[in-house]
Amino acid sequence: MAKYHEIYEDLKGKIEEKEYAAGTYLPSENELMKIYESSRDTIRKSLELLASSGYIQKEKRKGSLVLDVGLISFPVSGLTSFKELEQSSHRYHSKTEVASFLYQHPDSRIQKKLNMDPEGYAFSIKRVREIDGERIILDEDHINAAVIPGLTEEIAADSIYEYIENELKLPIAFARKEITVVRASEEDQRLLDMKGYDLLVCVKSYNFLEDATLFCYTVSKHRPDKFRFVEFSRREKER
Repeated sequence: MAKYHEIYEDLKGKIEEKEYAAGTYLPSENELMKIYESSRDTIRKSLELLASSGYIQKEKRKGSLVLDVGLISFPVSGLTSFKELEQSSHRYHSKTEVASFLYQHPDSRIQKKLNMDPEGYAFSIKRVREIDGERIILDEDHINAAVIPGLTEEIAADSIYEYIENELKLPIAFARKEITVVRASEEDQRLLDMKGYDLLVCVKSYNFLEDATLFCYTVSKHRPDKFRFVEFSRREKER
């Protein structure tokens, strides 16, 4: 493991164990260089990784502010399955419940979303994600069955991405996403533990294979108090 990644893992562990509490600042770069006996470049790589993972926020002239890791961080530009997110975090316990699983001719709206043949079939799947005993995510997936055949309710309860990449050997490459805030429907209120909230963060995603084939349209609704959507951006000046 590279030195900067070792430092990242150590700092991440200390943040998760609240040795560095939310709202406080990490030691300065100079102090971290001494603590880890590393170069400034190595320390900065570690801090960049912490920032992109949602653990700290870099503040000019102040340092690295520790963020509340009680929130679940979803990468905006990344394409990560719920199962992968859980396995990479180790901070919470999760459970997936398949609320509905249909193999059908989708309506014209979904046909257009998937650019599919009107006579074609799609899997329409609703999954409730429970985290630490609270039902806080509702995922609605529409998957073109001509591109992704053989899905079952058991696969949906585990990991659809894992099935696509490991069983069908189809590499998933990229997604186009849109994030909005929507009012919770009666179904949302029934399936999720809303805790008095009436709004949800809604992420609509068009998912593509490596050959640019659109295979899935997803609407993922998140209870707003439990999530942080993170992104690492670098300013590029025009030349």
